[in-house]
Amino acid sequence: MIQMNCRGLALGYDSALVRDLSFTVHTGDYLYILGENGAGKSTLMKTILGLMAPLEGSVTLSGGVRANEIGYLPQQTQAQRDFPATVWEVALSGCQSRCGLRPFYTKAEKELARQSLRRMDLEPFSKRCYRELSGGQQQRVLLARALCAARKMLLLDEPVAGLDPPSSRELYRIIAQLNEKEHMTILMISHDTGAALRYASHILYLGEQTFFGTREAFLQLNPGHRYPEQKGGQTP
Repeated sequence: MIQMNCRGLALGYDSALVRDLSFTVHTGDYLYILGENGAGKSTLMKTILGLMAPLEGSVTLSGGVRANEIGYLPQQTQAQRDFPATVWEVALSGCQSRCGLRPFYTKAEKELARQSLRRMDLEPFSKRCYRELSGGQQQRVLLARALCAARKMLLLDEPVAGLDPPSSRELYRIIAQLNEKEHMTILMISHDTGAALRYASHILYLGEQTFFGTREAFLQLNPGHRYPEQKGGQTP
């Protein structure tokens, strides 16, 4: 089932970073968005989330997906890493999009936050201060938060950036489980081509040449990895 249809997108601010971009995302896809810095990856993510309007073209959600029901894990800033809140408070805040004008969380929303922390093996850390956790643990808390908002789709912006290899492998494993066992649709911005070639069902490459297709098609077109490997990735 189609969940997202992007057609003829031109993306950017005063001028377009990307032109005539079209691709489709189906239920259960695991789409890696690769490309050089400045190629428009984050701009595409903001456009999908409705934070920016495309210069041209359209993004259409379907299959029961609504913009306020997409879970989003952005890149973390240093200020966010030092956020003085408990793990529970951070995870529960992911339910805000469900509240509307209601100024409180329901029993069901609190249970959803507990379940999300449990899925991340973090329920015992509920009362801990978020800023006291390791980088890998913090990312898992933020993923739990994103799951509180997500109904059918997760958008992740370089989720392993700054993590050590063991923490990166663990986060990749958890995300893969969400995709494979819970059929969560995943869209991930990454510089890690190795992880894309291991986990992705589809790859979108933004650059001088734009590619969209299956992982297998990407490999057939680029058997020698002619697209540039990016520095800083942690291949699992």
